[in-house]
Amino acid sequence: MNKAVKIAHKEVGPGKPVFVIAEIGINHNGELETAKKLIRTAVEAGCDAVKFQKRTPEVCVPKDQWDKMRETPWGYISYIDYKKKMEFGPAEYKEIDQLCKELGILWFASCWDEESVAFMEKFNPPCHKVASASLTDRGLLEALKKTGKPIILSTGMSSVAQIDQAVEVLGKDNLVLMHTVSTYPAEHHHLNLSAVQTLANRYQVPVGYSGHEKGVVPSVVATALGACAVERHITLDRTMWGTDQAASLEPKGLKMLVKEIRILEQAIGDGVKRVLAEEIPIAEKLRRKKDF
Repeated sequence: MNKAVKIAHKEVGPGKPVFVIAEIGINHNGELETAKKLIRTAVEAGCDAVKFQKRTPEVCVPKDQWDKMRETPWGYISYIDYKKKMEFGPAEYKEIDQLCKELGILWFASCWDEESVAFMEKFNPPCHKVASASLTDRGLLEALKKTGKPIILSTGMSSVAQIDQAVEVLGKDNLVLMHTVSTYPAEHHHLNLSAVQTLANRYQVPVGYSGHEKGVVPSVVATALGACAVERHITLDRTMWGTDQAASLEPKGLKMLVKEIRILEQAIGDGVKRVLAEEIPIAEKLRRKKDF
């Protein structure tokens, strides 16, 4: 049985309300006020959590990329300087932590290196996220495992053999897997939503869906197929600068996503075929014969 994982006061697993994660990621473009607007957007839509991304640029950016020049909102600057400008430090995350507590929404991050794990632990997040790109990073997985926190592991661009090894490192206790297709935006014919159940059957842990497609229908359908968590990138405007904006949901789309997921939760039922009390008078009115 795929036992539910407790993330703060929320239970994530079969039969539990879908855990909806609004991924802010780096869509804030290094602007704290934009991040705050996105947090408020997630709260207004009814999301359970917001997620950021945390990197140590000097560790995560290959040295041969440091001096490559790039057009950015800050002008024509080196790639390493651009990555530094995209990162929030202690002061910004302190304000993010305070705002999330005030608004009653959980927050955490996907850390891309061990130093970032230590940084995030200072804020005592309720869980940690592993990005698909980090699934094969044994050192990072071991550092996350040592925190003792629940871990959400995305499985995009990963073979079953690679997922097997990551699960072996992390263990199955307090683990949630996320079926993911790591293209941005993802084409509908690539989504393979049935893999949600494939992962659930193989690993016997809660499985969610991290979507990068346009629109909300596939993400809602994923919950009907058993996804116990749904994660989507969010943005204030898809035309904003940044590589993740086009695959993100704007405020209206995010509200629609959460609304449709909650409707589906009511409609999915328990699978037991029964006659409703409300159906009995209708049967009395419409049935001509009652031979059995």
